[in-house]
Amino acid sequence: MKKYPLWKMLMDYSIASIAVILLLPALILLLILTSWDTGFPGIFTQQRIGLYAKPFIIYKFRTLNAVTHQKSSIGHWMRKTKLDELPQLFNILKGDMSLVGPRPDIPGYYDKLQGEYRNILLLKPGLTSEAGIKYRNEEKLLCTQENPLQYNDEVLFPDKMKMNLDYYNNLSFKKDTIILLKTLSI
Repeated sequence: MKKYPLWKMLMDYSIASIAVILLLPALILLLILTSWDTGFPGIFTQQRIGLYAKPFIIYKFRTLNAVTHQKSSIGHWMRKTKLDELPQLFNILKGDMSLVGPRPDIPGYYDKLQGEYRNILLLKPGLTSEAGIKYRNEEKLLCTQENPLQYNDEVLFPDKMKMNLDYYNNLSFKKDTIILLKTLSI
């Protein structure tokens, strides 16, 4: 088992702290908008699988109306721009997540990994990743499939795991920096 790199923790906490301070007015505005558009509070929480397969609660801005469970107009825009993910900066500050790492998934996927793929569980889930960049339009892609769950389980998830294992095996400051820059340029 690799030791979690000190540089990675320093990068996570310093960038997330600065981002929260700089983005605080925007975060408050987005919270007000989502609360108005989807119902109070405008924060969505869900259990995800984290480091060592331990569950944690992820934070996102809510994009579905609390009553109708339909995607709201603001929610549609937030998902498209990925602004709904910004509350995960607080997950990073809490130590549940990293800036870069495998995107956190619901129970039933990461916690069921076998063999060398279990090494992925030695990484904190990330706000962004190579797989997250490649499949940034995953929701749209799944909507075009006859059986979205089967397509996810047989095509998307295995490809993401290969990419995440490659990330684990080649973890470096340079790789994290490249992934962050790719994410910001999208």
